[in-house]
Amino acid sequence: MTDSDPAIRRADLRYLGRLLGDVIRTQNGADVFDAIEGVRQASVAAHRNPDPAATAALSERLGSLDLADTLSFVRGFLLFSLLANLAEDRGDGTANPEATLADAMTRLDEAGVARDAVVALLAGALIVPVLTAHPTEVRRKSVIDRETTIAELIAQYRAGHCDAGIEAELIRQITILWQTRPLRAVKPTVLDEILGAMSYLGGSFLPVLPRLQRRWEALTGTELPAFLRPGSWIGGDRDGNPNVDAATLEAALAAQARLTLGHYLGEVDAIGAELSMSSAMIGVSPALADLAEASGDTATSRADEPYRRALDALLFVKQPAEVDSLRAAVG
Repeated sequence: MTDSDPAIRRADLRYLGRLLGDVIRTQNGADVFDAIEGVRQASVAAHRNPDPAATAALSERLGSLDLADTLSFVRGFLLFSLLANLAEDRGDGTANPEATLADAMTRLDEAGVARDAVVALLAGALIVPVLTAHPTEVRRKSVIDRETTIAELIAQYRAGHCDAGIEAELIRQITILWQTRPLRAVKPTVLDEILGAMSYLGGSFLPVLPRLQRRWEALTGTELPAFLRPGSWIGGDRDGNPNVDAATLEAALAAQARLTLGHYLGEVDAIGAELSMSSAMIGVSPALADLAEASGDTATSRADEPYRRALDALLFVKQPAEVDSLRAAVG
């Protein structure tokens, strides 16, 4: 069975539901858990056998809840639905094998469409997934971050690494969700929306798009322009929002620039930490030697590490002038 098998997803859901039940018992006591579980069982019974007796039993259960128990009940079902969605979303990538560029290109090959024609089409294409403020108005970044972490932990659990540490972390993350207000207490400002969009840009687009680009270039066998580019209306969409003006647009662009430049400068720094090759062990081209010398890195501990010194030129050297601008932009 694969991760996309319904039986696997049902097992995941039962497991996550059990952990949620443990959290509710620990945080609010057995009485609250029993009340929520009673409503759940009555709901299942009414759904499976929609007769008057089952419906009456469900109504009686709901009617017995006081305000505090009702709020706990709603929050419990909200989190259960959230966990259910995460269990359903976790797949092995084979749930829809036709929804890939690789499969599309295979079918085009079978239809007699030349690979050059595909490359030409992609070279002239522009696909822009656009972020808008509307999906982020209600959902809090705190909840989205917990969802992301839980999804990663579920992946480890499915991979057979569900040791005590992973389960403890799942319980911790679910506990944080249980203790977190699921909705915003006040209407978000435009600045809130701009900052919320940064989580999508930094968590999805920036790390994923380069990997997709490399995958597509491997499939086509040629270098392609970046035809998939993220866009955003947040901070610049003046349709009906009087709080959106030139200043908010400038703030949105500045925030995106800081995030993007910071991401890539961080990537350069990570590469520099990895490329420790010594000139005593490898040949060094004149161009690399010149760049290393121009870096201004005079640390004796890196004197024989040209790649690290060359990358320092991208991060710290005062020329070209654009580098100063980059450093100022990322703080």
